[in-house]
Amino acid sequence: MRPEFDAIVIGAGSVGNPTAYFLARAGARTLVLDERASSGQGQNKAAIGGVRATHSDPAKIRLAQQSLEIFSGWRSATGTDIGWKKGGYCFPAYDDAVEGTLRKLLPTQHAYRLNIDWADATEIRRAVAGINPDGLRGGTISPDDGQVSPLRASESFTREAVRLGAEYRYRESVTGFVRDDHTVTGVRTAAGEYRAPVVINTGGARATELCRLAGVDLPVLPESHEAGISAPVADFLDPLVVDLRPGPEGRTINFYFGQDADGQVIFCYTPKERFPGENRTSTFEFMPIAAARLVHLIPRLKNLTIRRVWRGLYPMTPDGNPIAGWAPNVRGLLLGIGMCGQGFMLGPGLGLNLASIALKGRPAVDAETFGLLRPDRDLYHGTKESLK
Repeated sequence: MRPEFDAIVIGAGSVGNPTAYFLARAGARTLVLDERASSGQGQNKAAIGGVRATHSDPAKIRLAQQSLEIFSGWRSATGTDIGWKKGGYCFPAYDDAVEGTLRKLLPTQHAYRLNIDWADATEIRRAVAGINPDGLRGGTISPDDGQVSPLRASESFTREAVRLGAEYRYRESVTGFVRDDHTVTGVRTAAGEYRAPVVINTGGARATELCRLAGVDLPVLPESHEAGISAPVADFLDPLVVDLRPGPEGRTINFYFGQDADGQVIFCYTPKERFPGENRTSTFEFMPIAAARLVHLIPRLKNLTIRRVWRGLYPMTPDGNPIAGWAPNVRGLLLGIGMCGQGFMLGPGLGLNLASIALKGRPAVDAETFGLLRPDRDLYHGTKESLK
């Protein structure tokens, strides 16, 4: 039977939509399947929109560099405003531990030609208006990083993929894979079977379930994380700020926030106690803790009006890094899963590489660097990235 499509993408989200776009741009007959009613309704719509290449892991650095190039050039390429703001990232340091971590990362980041360097306290105060000066030692600033609207980006990637010929089918859950011995040749849904020589799993929180349907066991376990956003205020903050210190209340690992292109302050923290599972109900503790950390860092925000809070999912891997590449022991199944809360910022770069692998047999970045994310690596004894 002749395949109906050149590639099938499972999941119309942060990774799936860019993958579909780059497949369609290359002329591939592309089908995207999603169990929800429209694109970007999974983890994508819960993202806060930060995009940075200033990681410590080489594979993440290269993918994010590609994502930044794609996001920053999107309006010129398509005529669509996705809320790109080149405001950079700032990591302030208030203690020895954070300063040491940031300085230790600089040689690796410079090796990949990232525009980042150590800044003294005066420079940090200039970059982050109103930041608390007490104990401020300095920090790092990466002006080429930025922010994007996850909702606008999802809609635009989808529209451009469809314009180029990709077909989207919503409210269709993948219930199984069509196989020829050890080769995946298509998928099954309640609506029927679809055939393609390459099936790409970008299923987010469903990644492990989908892998198991194909006989592949890879641990991607979702965790709940919360975020919030304010009403718009006058522009005052260019970079997205990441405070790596544990919170004084003992319940947070770090805290990060920024002001988007519409003037809204968006914020999130990493809880010390993890919340495994898919519970998306907001907790009573989030806003008091987030407000305290925000006001401690920038006291002038004490009267900021908060518009809403929400809770999304981080599909986590044991070593804290994505899983990308051909599935082990099963031909025809390509994986872009386990994004660990960084799917939005890595998605365009990863999508570009997944499309290249599917159509050309090789990633768009060098194979050695991309191979750091390979599915058959030792997931339980890898080195976790020091910047999250």
